[in-house]
Amino acid sequence: MNWDDTTDTPAEERLVGSVADREDQAVEAALRPKDLGEFIGQEKVREQLDLVLRAARARGATADHVLLSGAPGLGKTTLSMIIAAEMGAPIRITSGPAIQHAGDLAAILSSLQEGEVLFLDEIHRMSRPAEEMLYMAMEDFRVDVIVGKGPGATAIPLELPPFTLVGATTRAGLLPPPLRDRFGFTAHMEFYEPAELQRVVHRSAHLLDVEIDTAGAAEIAGRSRGTPRIANRLLRRVRDYAQVKADGVITKDIAAAALAVYEVDARGLDRLDRAVLVALLKLFGGGPVGLSTLAVAVGEERETVEEVAEPFLVREGLLARTPRGRVATPAAWAHLGLTPPRAAGSGNGQQDLFGA
Repeated sequence: MNWDDTTDTPAEERLVGSVADREDQAVEAALRPKDLGEFIGQEKVREQLDLVLRAARARGATADHVLLSGAPGLGKTTLSMIIAAEMGAPIRITSGPAIQHAGDLAAILSSLQEGEVLFLDEIHRMSRPAEEMLYMAMEDFRVDVIVGKGPGATAIPLELPPFTLVGATTRAGLLPPPLRDRFGFTAHMEFYEPAELQRVVHRSAHLLDVEIDTAGAAEIAGRSRGTPRIANRLLRRVRDYAQVKADGVITKDIAAAALAVYEVDARGLDRLDRAVLVALLKLFGGGPVGLSTLAVAVGEERETVEEVAEPFLVREGLLARTPRGRVATPAAWAHLGLTPPRAAGSGNGQQDLFGA
């Protein structure tokens, strides 16, 4: 229901990955809410954004530039479309990686209509020359087009119609301060609570004409890692299971059985997540262990473990990154039903090797 565009990452292939694949994109287009009233979750962001848009409409002006940050799948793209709808304006969608030269950005900006919304996904990945051109465009609605090269080059000013830039980023810290300061409204998208995701699942099930009870929706929501995109993906897989293995109605037992088939456990961990924890606990006594060693133990690339598996494990309090290496928490031992060695409670999983 609330999602974002894709980026290239190994997470694409995971059922609990927050990056949208082609199937996600097709379904999301039908499920996206059309206005702020339909948008579920992000209460503070919705309230603040509503004030910004209502004030702009009352003045008969374009809305301030908006910066949305947060993890993939939380609703940044959806909110950009809602901003355009609320302002009664068309929307142009592009991404930072697609703008490699200042001329690419100039071509887009010069073709905008007055009041149009320009959505720039992954804005932190835009090239530096284009970024510097964007400063003037956002502030003065003007760009300087350079004609010629060398000493004979001439800058021709090009006036732009007022527009609203909506930038989205998963890594706000990579945005340079001059760019970040030119946004009139900034918002950080938080992960969703299970109750909010349950509402997302119910709404999506209704739009997909899937029968689901409250317990079934709660079961899916609890395994969705706080992300609406994942909730909707799990709903579709559970729907398939219910149609083939049951009478098409999703209950708690059906949802649990379906997600067991897809190896998504009660906390939303999948095969890769559990493999990392099992290796950390069983092979290395809970750590500390280096990232490269841990990656070899699970048969994955170092980057896959660090960027795909670890963020959720850290957020769930199952794994800690320390200067000495990765360390499992007591919650990790409890989740896998394992008993920690005596030294695990002292914070040094290697002490038993030396008889300490």
